[in-house]
Amino acid sequence: MSDLTAILKDLIAAHGPLPLSTYMAECLFHPAHGYYATRDPLGASGDFITAPEISQMFGELIGLSLAQTWLDQGAPDYFVLAELGPGRGTLMADALRATRAVPGFIDAAEIWLIETSPALTEVQRTTLRDHTARWTTTVTDLPNAPVLMIANEFFDALPIRQFQRTGPGWSERVIGLENDRLAFGLSPPSQIPALDSRLGDTRDGDVVEICQSAAPIMAEIGTRIETHGGGALIIDYGDWHSLGDTLQALRGHAKANPLDTPGACDLTAHVDFEALANNTPCAHSRLTPQGVFLERLGITTRAQALAATLTGTPLDRHVAAHRRLTHRQEMGTLFKVLGLYPNRSSPPPGLEP
Repeated sequence: MSDLTAILKDLIAAHGPLPLSTYMAECLFHPAHGYYATRDPLGASGDFITAPEISQMFGELIGLSLAQTWLDQGAPDYFVLAELGPGRGTLMADALRATRAVPGFIDAAEIWLIETSPALTEVQRTTLRDHTARWTTTVTDLPNAPVLMIANEFFDALPIRQFQRTGPGWSERVIGLENDRLAFGLSPPSQIPALDSRLGDTRDGDVVEICQSAAPIMAEIGTRIETHGGGALIIDYGDWHSLGDTLQALRGHAKANPLDTPGACDLTAHVDFEALANNTPCAHSRLTPQGVFLERLGITTRAQALAATLTGTPLDRHVAAHRRLTHRQEMGTLFKVLGLYPNRSSPPPGLEP
């Protein structure tokens, strides 16, 4: 039995069955035994791979979209360029390399990385060693200035609660003990005012997920953008409206039981983009499939330019990376993009109002 499993059992013994949000928070962020506190989870030797690790084109095009947003808003001589959950720093490094061609952009940018994992922070410092960057664990620490923000696969890792429809009420999905093993169960039915609006589009047995920690983050980002200017690109898997159990665990690039090895596998859930949009005071774009977004930004032209210098296996990998990022049967449709921008401005390039 792992140390974290013992900790979770003690919590259940002391307080009763745990909401899924508490379980996820302990598994992912426990300071000594949490998933992100103890490892670099990315790449072939990790548990999953993200778009920036698939191809440099992803970060390059995101950087250029934000640079054009900066130009469209008058090219302020000082702004914050921030990334939430920056992984290995690959996306930021690719964005900075691409935007060197935009006069004044990098000179005006103060780079901030919002990261809670000590292990990943060290990797990011190495990746971005040629740049002056600052690290923090919360958006509220950012300077009061125009902000251009990236959040790629950040919100899917925030802890969620799950509620199952039971007649006119809801039972929360919780984690307790069964024969001394962690097991899912349901709380007694009750009225959940926050879910009153979902009684009209759900049936008995349907599961609705709520990510309570996302709301204050979105409110903070949106307030800064509306007050000071800038924009944000939120890229993640999910859809406009939450419905169904989307919790998943990954270990070694394969699906796992989320209760089997606490702290040793990645836990995520689909993002409810409607809930994100409803918690920000600034404007938001139309939710757009990642493949459409990247094609609008010219990924095929960029892919062709890079392919001109490649042959053999490197060319095959490059073609496969382009397909993986954009094709509807791969990441192109599963992943979506939501843009944030001031009500007085236009959405970042690649997106529509």
